[in-house]
Amino acid sequence: MIRSGSSNHILLYRQLFHQYIVDMYAKIESEHILYIKLNQQKLRVEEYIHLRGAITNDVNASDIGRIVILLTTCIGSPRHMHEYAQDPMPYVLSYGYPDLIITFTCNTTWSEIKELAHCQSSVDHHDLIDRVIRQKFIKLIDIMNKSCIYGEVNCCVYSIEWQKGVILIITS
Repeated sequence: MIRSGSSNHILLYRQLFHQYIVDMYAKIESEHILYIKLNQQKLRVEEYIHLRGAITNDVNASDIGRIVILLTTCIGSPRHMHEYAQDPMPYVLSYGYPDLIITFTCNTTWSEIKELAHCQSSVDHHDLIDRVIRQKFIKLIDIMNKSCIYGEVNCCVYSIEWQKGVILIITS
């Protein structure tokens, strides 16, 4: 929180603060994966029929170590990526292929980000960058839906990840 009259000491450490954030995130993720590894029975991994089929069809089953199934909540896991790619498929089946695929990226020199950074570099304020890009992204979608620049929008699917947004638009 930025308050007038007092400085936020943790933001003044810049790269050291960035390294601290990365280390804490890595620690949280490793604890999450350790929990999944130690609680495979509670997570009902025996119910995954695709994995059982892969094991029975494997020629040399002795090469298989201890099987640990990662959940879709583990960002970057194959199951997460598969689910992420399958999310827009029902919309494509219902409305047809997208007419527009728009990539929306962040510019750290936007005046909104510079104003909010208060005499610091914008790269030191990841939270501000995320807020601004989300607001601009939602505004862009709102403009496209209301103004019908490319025709009436039947369906709009979007995702925001790493200061970059992708919009799939299906028009009539």
